[in-house]
Amino acid sequence: MPVTGAELRSRAADLADGVLFPSAMAVDEADTVPASHLDALAAAGLYGLAGPAWAGGQDAALATFCDVIEILAGGCLSTTFVWLQHHGVVRAIASTGNERLRSGWLEPLCRGERRAGIALGGARPGPPLLRARPVDGGYVLDGTAPWVTGWNRVDAVYTLARLPDDRLVAALLPAASSEDLSARRLRLVAVNASWTVELSFAGYFVPDALVCSVSPLAEFLARDAEGLRPNGSLSLGIAGRCCRLIGPSPLDAELVRRRERLDRADPGVMPVARAAASQFAFQAAGAAVAAAGSTGILADQHPQRLAREALFLLVFGSRPAIKESLTGVLLAVPR
Repeated sequence: MPVTGAELRSRAADLADGVLFPSAMAVDEADTVPASHLDALAAAGLYGLAGPAWAGGQDAALATFCDVIEILAGGCLSTTFVWLQHHGVVRAIASTGNERLRSGWLEPLCRGERRAGIALGGARPGPPLLRARPVDGGYVLDGTAPWVTGWNRVDAVYTLARLPDDRLVAALLPAASSEDLSARRLRLVAVNASWTVELSFAGYFVPDALVCSVSPLAEFLARDAEGLRPNGSLSLGIAGRCCRLIGPSPLDAELVRRRERLDRADPGVMPVARAAASQFAFQAAGAAVAAAGSTGILADQHPQRLAREALFLLVFGSRPAIKESLTGVLLAVPR
């Protein structure tokens, strides 16, 4: 049964402060996010936030979803980054017309017994990185999908590839290397334990049984523009943790203002609000380092980790309009 938004926030806060933050430095230095962290999120029902109640999900409102992301990001961004990819897959499987795929995957995904990532190489505007062509019984994929997170911690990858007529083939593929699918790990200055990879497809066959949908690229881009709010909560989470490390300061009120700005933003102004949240996390992390003094740059201390994570969030989940707004703010010379 779904629980209240208040209960979901409380569970997230207990995990963030009791499990994630105390081990965040160890995870930052580790090769991969501990499976126990993800298991704890599943046990708390947080893998089912986006899932419908009839499938065992929490049917959480957008405000609750964003709050939980912010809370968890303030605990451990690496763990949250892996976990976050899962929810778009839950929504896609809940709405697929492929009944066999939905009946086999949706409930385990909502319970966190099966976990998923995303590979969006075919969905970027302009020439696609990942292409699809129809063949008997399915499709063949060729190309690359950069920034696939949690490769060693997920069971499946929701993959978008572009057909010659600008439609997108969406499929749920096994998260396993093969002769026609290889993974190259990307080394990151922050959240490296997320095991983010670039996938390369070479004549990879996708049977119709694994296809979730075939739809116009324009439909995906419109949904993407409407769904930019949650990623902004990652920046708010980093900024909020920095505020807690610093202690009472004017940044506390500014965090509230940046959150309210994101909450009020419609798709037309969301890129500016997202950029403002990323810029604020960067500012708050710098302030946390400065407030800590020379100890703030020691490798075993949180301020330098948070500063690197804020740097990462300047580019993660960005779009051309977000990048333009953010670089404009950062390039401006204070007067």
